[in-house]
Amino acid sequence: MTNQTQLALKQARQNVLAQTQILQNLIPPTVSYTTEGTVLIIGPEDLARLAADKLSTMASRVILANEAITSQDETHLEQVMAAATDVESYYNKLIGIKGFLGQFQVSVEHQNGAAELSVVAIRKPHFDLILDLSSTPCLNLEMLPPGYFYVGQDEAKLADALEQLPELVGQFDKPRYVKINADLCAHDRNGINGCNRCLNFCPADAISSVAKKIEVDPYLCHGAGSCASACPTGAIGYDLPTPQALHSYLNKIINRYREQAQTAPVILFHDNAVGASLIGDDLAGDVLPVALEEITVASIDHWLAALAWGARQVLILNTEATAPTLTQMLKGELALANSMLDEIGQPQRLSLIDPSMLANLEPLLDISLDWPVIVPGAFASTTKRNTLFDAIDHLNSQAGEINSSLSINNVPYGKVSVNVEKCTLCMSCVAICPTMALQDGGDKPALHFIEQNCVQCGLCEAACPEKVISLTPQINFDKAARQQLQTLKEEAPFECIRCGSPFATQSMVHRMLDMVGAHSAFSANIERLKMCGDCRVKDMFEDILQDPEKQLR
Repeated sequence: MTNQTQLALKQARQNVLAQTQILQNLIPPTVSYTTEGTVLIIGPEDLARLAADKLSTMASRVILANEAITSQDETHLEQVMAAATDVESYYNKLIGIKGFLGQFQVSVEHQNGAAELSVVAIRKPHFDLILDLSSTPCLNLEMLPPGYFYVGQDEAKLADALEQLPELVGQFDKPRYVKINADLCAHDRNGINGCNRCLNFCPADAISSVAKKIEVDPYLCHGAGSCASACPTGAIGYDLPTPQALHSYLNKIINRYREQAQTAPVILFHDNAVGASLIGDDLAGDVLPVALEEITVASIDHWLAALAWGARQVLILNTEATAPTLTQMLKGELALANSMLDEIGQPQRLSLIDPSMLANLEPLLDISLDWPVIVPGAFASTTKRNTLFDAIDHLNSQAGEINSSLSINNVPYGKVSVNVEKCTLCMSCVAICPTMALQDGGDKPALHFIEQNCVQCGLCEAACPEKVISLTPQINFDKAARQQLQTLKEEAPFECIRCGSPFATQSMVHRMLDMVGAHSAFSANIERLKMCGDCRVKDMFEDILQDPEKQLR
């Protein structure tokens, strides 16, 4: 590609990005942290004391010595002895740390029991900040809570922390990155456990199941977005930007770029911090960078929708700042998405790249220039799930137009099967289904199913009293079959033998007859099991009127 062509493409990119903004909530919901400047320094006593000496402006300093001193050098020891002489050291064994900026609770062994170190040391219920100089972090989390600085024995990190800590005194606001729609959540229904996907991918341990409901602690949340990406129903939604706002932005920049540059762009997702610092003017002109709080804010529906709207390729820049859990999730979702593209006859248009590849993207970009051109889809973003399937269907129409299914384990897409011989149409599955994938027949005894709505949460399978439901995870590329209302079982209603009114299903009454009909308590009145509730009561009273003493015998 000539220099002149690159300049033209870069100008088109600059114009498009300048005139297109992601719609944001003008008054986003926030949470507030309040701190007074009490800091706990954990680590070898010599290093902790030297660090404490440089934090003399803090409201209070406490040292928890949990490791041996690092050097016996006399000069070093003299410096340590002269440093922070007014700061007390504690040697109690650490039990645990929990909390966040302004609210750290540190439990230690104390007098044959446990105590909060802040209460013992500074007569306060918590510490505001923690500086951890230990050889390994005292908190085993990939994303540490705000206000917790782990530096180990890295001089550069220590200098940075010592500069930041004094500034963290006062009140600070942070966005609430996600919101939860409990009505859509498939985690738990009626005491039965279902989907746990969001719990498996939070690197900050900010998500928990409380009283059988998913809750996100906004004070611990870093805005990684992995929970929203993993959620199959859209019950957890990212809020900065919303999924719909990001979809709208992608649609606009892709279409505007195609119109101005007369070529299909490549979308490059990167994070706002480390990734953004790596994006320079030398980036190829047909690459449109999209900055996110974390790269996992964009999920599989965004990737495939971008392709369906006319991007020729999607790249995701993964840096060392990305938590391992997020990288693991990304690789799994990318493998799934590329498997779908393979199945429908599309090239693998999605790639995870590292910073070393940024300097030489041309080989990757040149390959994609030879791929079949995608005619942009006209669909608009709606729900997460419908947008994903709209994108899949459009990409399928541009390639193989297949109507087969791709079987993949542990995916939130698939079908439900029922053993019609044993199913009594009790509708326990319908009552517990969070997405209306399973529906009743209204006035007629029937069980219906819509595959596109099914998230394979397993709630229906667990709730079925007859244990006749089974799940099959798969991606069904037959749009009509996937969206249609399938009838899994239907039958005529059982009519009361006395009044003729339908009151139950045939299979339910027959099951009752098989289970309790031979019991001595019912053997003399077996016909009552074939009556509706009103007629059963009438029959019982008629029996009593004919023989009042029968009930006493």
